[in-house]
Amino acid sequence: MFEGLTAELIDLGAPTFDMQDEMQWWVDGRPLATGPSAMTVLGAGRPLLETAIRRRVAALPNVDIRPETAGTDLLTTPDGTRVIGVRAIAAGEEITIDDASMVVNASGRGSRTRHWLGRLGYPEFEEQRIETQVTYVTRRYRRAPDQLDGRYGTAIAAYPGNTRGGFALAQENDAWALSISGSFGAVPPMDDDDMVAWAGELDCQDVATLLRTCAPLGDPVKMRYPASTRWRYDRMSRFPAGFLVTGDAMCPFNPVYGQGMTVAALEAPILGRLLKDGSDDMAAQFFTESAAFLDVPRITAAANDLRFPDAVGDRSALDPEPGAYLDRLRATAVSDPVLATTFLRVPQLMDTPAALFKPEIAARVPT
Repeated sequence: MFEGLTAELIDLGAPTFDMQDEMQWWVDGRPLATGPSAMTVLGAGRPLLETAIRRRVAALPNVDIRPETAGTDLLTTPDGTRVIGVRAIAAGEEITIDDASMVVNASGRGSRTRHWLGRLGYPEFEEQRIETQVTYVTRRYRRAPDQLDGRYGTAIAAYPGNTRGGFALAQENDAWALSISGSFGAVPPMDDDDMVAWAGELDCQDVATLLRTCAPLGDPVKMRYPASTRWRYDRMSRFPAGFLVTGDAMCPFNPVYGQGMTVAALEAPILGRLLKDGSDDMAAQFFTESAAFLDVPRITAAANDLRFPDAVGDRSALDPEPGAYLDRLRATAVSDPVLATTFLRVPQLMDTPAALFKPEIAARVPT
């Protein structure tokens, strides 16, 4: 989508490294085996990434970015069957944009689509929800190359019996992005000493050591994510023409898995192709095609979230037999780099969960 983006980010200082060989992953309280994986991480902080993308988007001749403007409602034809624009607040004043051939809501998990469609008389749509009550605190710190024995990061995942997690990732300008997280009422602190103590109770001391020894580069920021919710626009009996919903506004993901931007990027080519083809029933086609690939990361994340007994969600589709197999796979991946690579590729959306059950992989998992 953005030619030269990776090269630019590297030129601006974003480090690149092998996800498995130069980063340590802790799963179910155990470190996965390291080894070359051919999965390259680009350690670009969010402000750097968004600035580079925004610069490219703003340079497009048919793009007009309106800062300090917030959409507040949809404008429709008198019968409410087609969206023709939006109402918005711009610099404190209400404005209308009423010449749209297509309105796309990409406003994230705080989307007001449900309320807008409700006011227009559209029926309620199905909501699939998994409550995890995730809270995480992130802060940037000064990084030295010899820290973590030269590794570029550590990921310590929560698991049943331990609802705390931690994350360290090398970024541009000799910085660490450090996060500590908790679920189901475990709320990480924001005070320096308390953050160190919290991280000290994780299965690995990497994050605690960095928090204790590195100089902060800014203030800590706390984020809350109460539940993963998928709004099933693909199952609505009626939907207005000229309107689409994408990204987290359609299906937000638990942020600890880092899948949200990937999913949004995978939806973009679908939208681009449908716009180019000039589909008469664009919403139905977009939601149907998006739902087909959303099933994979959604089911993957849900299966892990629902391992926790305190998670609130529909467990009827979970099969205990694959669950037991995956427990054995995770345990064996501590000493088997091939299993570790296969396991890591699935949450990165580079393979589907079917890769975990291939005969050559199953043969490496003890019965």
